[in-house]
Amino acid sequence: MSPTLVRILVVEDFIPFRSFLTSLLQQRLEWQVVAEALDGLEAVQKAKELSPDLILLDIGLPNLNGIEAARQIREIAPKSRILFVSQESSTDVVQEALALGAHGYVLKLNAASELSAAVESVLKGKRFVSSGLNGLGSSGAEDLDKI
Repeated sequence: MSPTLVRILVVEDFIPFRSFLTSLLQQRLEWQVVAEALDGLEAVQKAKELSPDLILLDIGLPNLNGIEAARQIREIAPKSRILFVSQESSTDVVQEALALGAHGYVLKLNAASELSAAVESVLKGKRFVSSGLNGLGSSGAEDLDKI
């Protein structure tokens, strides 16, 4: 493990869940939540300003949904890795999220048990797909080179 801090942006419009995610992330000393955002427009702006290492992004966001926000973030902060954390479990939506360059997808229902593993996988260059998502290949971490 590198002693370098991993800078994380958490994007979630439901404040209690955003606080929950932030508290999970702050359990690891090497992970630093550098900003939070309430909607997709704010996510794009903060990604542009901060170029975080990792962005946790919900799909169902006001003003600009997570898919559209991710498209814009890929352009303005291409080195930032995107990990979706969403209640949306539609195969089409998950596949679209991963196809546009997201590094992982965690169901909110599984966040308590899978978030740390997902973040670790994504930071190591592996793709992580929540165990609750059937039909999207194997769950857990996969090498992005093999996808």
